[in-house]
Amino acid sequence: MDGNDINPAGKCPVMHGGLTVMGQTVTDWWPNALNLDILHQHDAKSNPMGPDFDYREEVKTLDVEALKADLRALMTESQDWWPADWGSYVGMFARVAWHAAGSYRLADGRGGGGTGNQRFAPLNSWPDNVNTDKGRRLLWPIKKKYGNKISWADLMILSGTIAYEVAGLKTFGFAFGREDIWSPEKDTYWGAEKEWLAPSDARYKDVSQPETMENPLAAVQMGLIYVNPEGVNGRSDPMATAAQVRETFARMAMNDEETAALTAGGHTIGKSHGNGNAADLSPEPEAAGPEYQGIGWMNTKGRGIGRDQVVSGIEGAWTTHPTQWDMGWFDMLFDHEWELTKSPAGANQWKPVSIAEEDMPVDVEDPSIRCMPMMTDADMAMKVDPVYNAICQKFRADPVYFSETFARAWFKLTHRDMGPKVRYIGPDVPAEDLIWQDPIPAGPTGWDVEGAKAKIAATGLTTAELVATAWDSARTYRGSDMRGGANGARIRLAPQKDWAGNEPARLAKVLGLLEGVAAQVGASLADIIVLAGNVGVEQAARAAGVEVTVPFSPGRGDATDEMTDAESFEPLEPLADGFRNWLKQDYVVSPEEMMLDRAQLMGLTAPEMVVLVGGMRAMGANHGGAAHGVFTSRPGALTNDFFVTLTDMVYSWKPTGEGLYAIVDRRDGQTKFTATRADLVFGSNSILRAYAEVYAQDDAGPKFVKDFVAAWTKVMNADRFDLA
Repeated sequence: MDGNDINPAGKCPVMHGGLTVMGQTVTDWWPNALNLDILHQHDAKSNPMGPDFDYREEVKTLDVEALKADLRALMTESQDWWPADWGSYVGMFARVAWHAAGSYRLADGRGGGGTGNQRFAPLNSWPDNVNTDKGRRLLWPIKKKYGNKISWADLMILSGTIAYEVAGLKTFGFAFGREDIWSPEKDTYWGAEKEWLAPSDARYKDVSQPETMENPLAAVQMGLIYVNPEGVNGRSDPMATAAQVRETFARMAMNDEETAALTAGGHTIGKSHGNGNAADLSPEPEAAGPEYQGIGWMNTKGRGIGRDQVVSGIEGAWTTHPTQWDMGWFDMLFDHEWELTKSPAGANQWKPVSIAEEDMPVDVEDPSIRCMPMMTDADMAMKVDPVYNAICQKFRADPVYFSETFARAWFKLTHRDMGPKVRYIGPDVPAEDLIWQDPIPAGPTGWDVEGAKAKIAATGLTTAELVATAWDSARTYRGSDMRGGANGARIRLAPQKDWAGNEPARLAKVLGLLEGVAAQVGASLADIIVLAGNVGVEQAARAAGVEVTVPFSPGRGDATDEMTDAESFEPLEPLADGFRNWLKQDYVVSPEEMMLDRAQLMGLTAPEMVVLVGGMRAMGANHGGAAHGVFTSRPGALTNDFFVTLTDMVYSWKPTGEGLYAIVDRRDGQTKFTATRADLVFGSNSILRAYAEVYAQDDAGPKFVKDFVAAWTKVMNADRFDLA
């Protein structure tokens, strides 16, 4: 080759047409375009297990006792490449499990340890997850040994539970059943910041008022799991930190007592690491070179192991005996006065004003050396906040109560995103039904379904009323944490019965009639609500000239108020429903984005979202009977008219203000229909239009009905884990 052809890097150019890096994608030219990728993530092509693999069946064949024995042995088998503090990994694995589960947030159910997502970006490279990669490598020989019988998700959470048992805690229980994903999640919004640990102000209207944090976020800064241990924006102020702790843990579904227990118990074992210079560390896993083999944060200038680790930058243990489950955290915090100091890495932390040498923890490598203990701002918050202080004093006076409270809170932390107890697997599943598991009694199954359908039809309820009520009952389901859905008929209970999106007056009318049907046939109301929706769909299909039977499986139960944590259901309230063409109010986020988010939470694909919207419009199931998007002269019939009209160039589309549009006949200038953005996106977005065109074709009628019924049934059965 000619010297003039040598590129600046001194390498030969090569044909390279594949887009193989993340720097720019084909859609980056249009950053405001609707991103449908969240509906297409975790495609079967990315899963190496094949379509016949069923993890929930495979894990049932696991030798649980042998696995637990191997994990107990691992806790004290220190490895030269990453030595255990004091010869014990209990602190390491408690942190791996904690940081896997602790990303859960109640607002949208996303995050948590249920998918093994800590293996992938961004979580594998979060600043708050430094050295969790070492924990996963320490677990690898066990994962390798048990193979497909144990998921990474289950193994990471179990390792933390076993760590506490080895330390001396009687744990509350453990359930298997978390299935791994195989690529990063694309649906979770972690914040808009473009730099790690950016100041908290960006996600608050007022950082001094924690309740103003942007929803659905829970962590105070990008790259943290909870709060900044050095204080708000890194400035120590335990009272201000206490306020952030309270809001953050509430957004993770924890009350004050659970929060205090988790803080105390989480810091009873292990230590923080800040004996070095963070600038000497190699890049995080996602940025590290191939020679690091997916391991990040390795020291490039010194030992970087043992006593010389750098993780959070804070240095020291909280207790005298950091590998033992005891009351040492309370003794250390409340028996000493504390003063602000700096770690060797320069981080804010607290040290005792005075302390007896025998009360100091020993060095992690040399037991003849005593080291200064420390507390973080979050620990000091438990002392200065009067509510947390009172709870901690109660715990201190009753160690058994503290241990039991922590064990229950740990179980909740590590299982909150698993859904109802019917999904739990294994010999250590607690028998007790817990209210945060959203318990539902089993429903009757031996009743006359066809007879019930006839009685529903005889109520005189319209197709739109039947369909809308069933939809509203089922649409609360979110696959992020397997909460919500039609099972339980919680739509008749507070708070759901009063949600604006459920049209309380219409809901009360419909439920009043359906309750009578349920009583007559001996079925649960939950079943009758869904069956009524099916009746409406069948009527609509018949009106379109298609005979169809919508699949139905009885067995849903009716929950009671006593089984329902009403406060925890508040975040499930729909603020928008593009499927019923409704917005509670005008939002910064566009209606189509909110529709996409709802579709993803319900587990729908893009084609399923498209066909459902078209069918709901055709049946006239809009909120409040609104006409927007009902592009048909025969509303109530399950036709493909929505798509036919949307793709017909005989019409033009004119904005009329406030997100509304007129569908105007080009020939006479007359407005034929009206629409919202949530309607027109199916013609304006190139991907959605491609799907819409499939259903607009002349031969699409039977396919449209068939696909609608399949998608409808998927939504109605999304929470029927008993059918799997």
